[in-house]
Amino acid sequence: MHKQKAVVIGSGFGGLAAAIRTQAKGYDVTLLEMRDKPGGRAYVYKDQGFTYDAGPTIITVPFVLDELATVAGKKIADYVDIVPCDPFYRIYFNDGKVFDYRGEQASLESEIAKFNPDDVEGYRQFLAYSEQIFDRAFTDLADHSFHSFWEMIKVAPDLVRLRAEQSVYKRVSHYIKDPQLRQVFSFEPLLIGGNPLRSSAIYAMIHYLEKHWGVHFAMGGTNALVRGLVKLFEDIGGKLILGARAEEIVVENGRVKGVRVALGSQEEDLADSTRKPGYRFNKTGEEYFEADVVISNGDVANTYRKLVKPEHRRKWTNPRIERMRYAMSLFVIYFGTDRTYEHLPHHSIVLGPRYEGLLGDIFDKRVVAEDFSLYLHAPTRTDPSLAPPGCECFYVLSPVPNLKGGQNWAEIKEEYADRIFASLEKDHLVPDLRKHLKSKLIFTPQDFHDRLDAFQGSAFQTEPLLTQSAWFRPHNKSEDVDGLYFVGAGTHPGAGLPGVISSAKVLDKFIASIR
Repeated sequence: MHKQKAVVIGSGFGGLAAAIRTQAKGYDVTLLEMRDKPGGRAYVYKDQGFTYDAGPTIITVPFVLDELATVAGKKIADYVDIVPCDPFYRIYFNDGKVFDYRGEQASLESEIAKFNPDDVEGYRQFLAYSEQIFDRAFTDLADHSFHSFWEMIKVAPDLVRLRAEQSVYKRVSHYIKDPQLRQVFSFEPLLIGGNPLRSSAIYAMIHYLEKHWGVHFAMGGTNALVRGLVKLFEDIGGKLILGARAEEIVVENGRVKGVRVALGSQEEDLADSTRKPGYRFNKTGEEYFEADVVISNGDVANTYRKLVKPEHRRKWTNPRIERMRYAMSLFVIYFGTDRTYEHLPHHSIVLGPRYEGLLGDIFDKRVVAEDFSLYLHAPTRTDPSLAPPGCECFYVLSPVPNLKGGQNWAEIKEEYADRIFASLEKDHLVPDLRKHLKSKLIFTPQDFHDRLDAFQGSAFQTEPLLTQSAWFRPHNKSEDVDGLYFVGAGTHPGAGLPGVISSAKVLDKFIASIR
């Protein structure tokens, strides 16, 4: 009897989750990764003894990982050690004020009272609202398929009742009056590529899920979780092939037949300043993988545009894909110092002098502003093994426009990085940073385009607007090609580690077990 075969394109968290679930269903699964290491955006770089997580650093809703391992008959604790962070974030304001964002209610209310005692009661009301959103939008709908418009119609009354047409910032402002506290409780859509001023209030659920389950970190870095999931996948019989770039999803009579792949190796040396822009792929051959099912964890826009020929696409044509609104990008500096900074927490949010104006520059004007807000990650606070003894490991990111802004990042990246370093020194976060710098790697929107094949260099694929959520997003099951499915940030339910892992669970509605 012919054993049914599945090919998964891309080994980010969505692809790993889909590969594990599909292998557990009895398929013979091959997972293809174009880079030299698994993980996609959750790649890892090493330089001079420092270990840098390339992408996601925050693990929320860890039960989705427990559930994934259980599907495969395993325990996630056997593959990775996940530990809580406290505080979740420390938020630094431009005027010197500091807010420690914690899960414990009394501690959090004490922090709120330092800014405005009258907002404590408003916060309690916001938390109750956030829980309502979570119960409907995540618990009930995160693994909902939204394959037909009728499914959207059924949930529309709830969305209206929960004021989903309003922005996160507007809903927060309904409950909380202090301007700085409004920033504290509305910034989280930025973690999934959204503008708090227009991302649907649905995304207010992020506050509840963080508060309820906490913010966590994988010992060894987030890529240790990638490696753990790869081992789990291989332990149940799956096959991972690195340096395998999908060139075409082969379609016959409207149905997938396989994936044509270029085999080779990709150079991934961010420290090499002489590297020419663009994807460097040393082609050593081509291979064809037959498939009854193809699941793409790649960028949805580029999967359709580059891998599925136009004659097979009636709905997802190039013009339609290009009309969608794509999320911001990120400018990321990975750096290591020859001293430690014990006063810093694991996660810091450094807010600039402007909030609404800066968001307008990034999302609407698409300009690189003189000021910026930053996320500073200090993983050695939790796991000192990620840096040499007596050293500190960092990652700082600045939200910036995607490539539609037209910036030449090769020309401006060093100057922009230096301005970020100066800001971190000035704010007494990382004193004398440049004097103690031992390692520095830079990743720009152009790298998202070149290395990750991200359309418009977006770090999160489609922007999380109400008109691009649920049924309005590219669907998990392709409407154009039978047997083609999508997981990851560009499909339902969206970006963020819980979202992309849940996107693989959506496929249970379409891909039946054949054991």
